[in-house]
Amino acid sequence: MRNRLLCVSMSVLAVTLLASRAEAQEDHVGELGVMFWRPSPELTLSTDALAGSSTNEVDFVQEFGIEDKSFPEFRAVLGAGHKFRFSYVKFSYDAEATIQRTFTFQGRTFTVGAPASTDIKWDLWKLGYEWDFVRRERGFFGLFTDVKINKIQASVDSPALSSTASVDTTAPVPTVGVIGRGYVAPMVAITGEFSGLKVSSGDFEVKFTDFDISGTVTFGRHVGAQVGYRSVVVDYVVDEDTGDLKMQGPYFGGVVRF
Repeated sequence: MRNRLLCVSMSVLAVTLLASRAEAQEDHVGELGVMFWRPSPELTLSTDALAGSSTNEVDFVQEFGIEDKSFPEFRAVLGAGHKFRFSYVKFSYDAEATIQRTFTFQGRTFTVGAPASTDIKWDLWKLGYEWDFVRRERGFFGLFTDVKINKIQASVDSPALSSTASVDTTAPVPTVGVIGRGYVAPMVAITGEFSGLKVSSGDFEVKFTDFDISGTVTFGRHVGAQVGYRSVVVDYVVDEDTGDLKMQGPYFGGVVRF
């Protein structure tokens, strides 16, 4: 019994002493990170006046057998209770396949059995502002707003065509969200955030949701390792182009705080 009480007392003391150091984890004014994100893509696009018809919606992952890849994502946060946020990731896929289903893309029809290749690029920028209205020794909770800029370029080429079928669409969307961080141990933090919004105006309609949860282990005061999971879902209609895009998967990387 005495040994148990001693162990409990020492554990409580250790937790108390370590917890007193937790505030130092949030006294930085900047954080830079590079994450290597390996999402499972879902990329469905359609173009021109036939948008929405079954023959004009192209599921690029299914049609061309696109496989999962890793991409670097660059992140930066500057400030304490009031923060400026930035992130950028570029998704890029290219593949070749024999067409298994007749479809039309940008007015060009690709028939069953025809060889074809595709090249898809999606630049995703995030620029925003965060206000942590709750700040404690063991974490924070806040609200943020940002603009997520989506630039999607997709092309389909085939020897049977005289020119490449391509589309280039930019879909910016403002979002609002919540973010929270808590320290489960002095050097281990769990951070979660969610944002989203739907914008509709004439021929422009975008719906965007972004969920991100991560765990960070810090080594000293300035360097940490991070692992997490992020899900980005975008549905848009811009003029006569539509897209149903999803990127969902784990990531890992490192952060530097100063």
